[in-house]
Amino acid sequence: MARRNDERRAALVDAAIEVLAREGARGLTLRAVDAAAAVPPGTASNYFANRDDLLTQAGARVYERLQPDEAMIARHRSAGTDRETYATLMRELVERVSAFRTGYLALLELRLEATRRPGLRAVLTERVRADVAANVAYNEASGLPGDATAVRLLYLALNWLIVEQLTLPDVFTAAERDQLVNAAVDRIVNS
Repeated sequence: MARRNDERRAALVDAAIEVLAREGARGLTLRAVDAAAAVPPGTASNYFANRDDLLTQAGARVYERLQPDEAMIARHRSAGTDRETYATLMRELVERVSAFRTGYLALLELRLEATRRPGLRAVLTERVRADVAANVAYNEASGLPGDATAVRLLYLALNWLIVEQLTLPDVFTAAERDQLVNAAVDRIVNS
């Protein structure tokens, strides 16, 4: 029977994210999670039915942790609705996601695992669809320029820019990254 201590479960899932980022999917074991969380051996097995359960919960948790906080959302809602505001929003998004390096690297590992695990694929697919839909809805409600296709194209372009930043950080300088974000907004978003 799985344990119900939500704080302990979150700490274990966060430890799983760190293991995924550091060791890859092959290194993710319940024992490795116990060690990373600094808990007694066997603790993770009391919280997760199996490795698939742990992978699925790690996938959901990464997305939870990548969400902007309420202060950032409020600041953006009160900002302008021009392309420069849009570019600023996109630069902050890239910076926020890049700041959670281990989470994004773990997510890349999870996406590869999802090609072999239908349950994990379903969780990640549902989460990505929900995030993209929320971004489209936010864009439409905020009055920012661009349509749903522009939002989706920016999502795709910026995700790969983030991959480059986290896996090969010397490809682009921070200034070049910002210029690329600005160019993506200028070229993709119609006013």
